[in-house]
Amino acid sequence: MLQIRTTCEHCEKELPYNSTQARICSYECTFCKDCVEQLLHNVCPNCGGGFQPRPIRPKANLLKHPVKKEKIHKPVIHNKYLAKNKNKLPENR
Repeated sequence: MLQIRTTCEHCEKELPYNSTQARICSYECTFCKDCVEQLLHNVCPNCGGGFQPRPIRPKANLLKHPVKKEKIHKPVIHNKYLAKNKNKLPENR
């Protein structure tokens, strides 16, 4: 079950459960579309993987499976994965 984290880990932009701007990696690291494209170049700073749009949980399921309330804020300053993988497709990293 996806945690549905509600903020970008870098800039803390709000990413509600129904946001089309949320991007996640295979470990559910969550960033906004702008940070993924402009800062991270589709390289997760935590694992080196790529990003995909986060699925939207249907509103009717939020009571049974609520979004994660704890916020994760880890601004990206320098990152070993980005320097090494910026020009590689996720499937070639």
